[in-house]
Amino acid sequence: MPGFVLLVRPRGDDRDVKRVGYTVTKKIGGAVVRNRMKRRLRALAAELLPAYGISGADHVLIGRGGGIERDFGQLRAELAKALRKASA
Repeated sequence: MPGFVLLVRPRGDDRDVKRVGYTVTKKIGGAVVRNRMKRRLRALAAELLPAYGISGADHVLIGRGGGIERDFGQLRAELAKALRKASA
């Protein structure tokens, strides 16, 4: 099971801006754990969205329980794969 879920939705406006949002539910853990997961998602998005993101779309990363313990390199590879798949 991946450490996150990626949702991509084209906005349909004429702007080519790549927007991103993050969410982590309380099922994952307390505030400290949720904030740590959001920091990891923000770092991934800052690194990969400029290169692999879809212009004119909203990207939403939903953190899952497995994402906290997962190696950051593995999360990076999963997000790159998901973004390539979404753009195809």
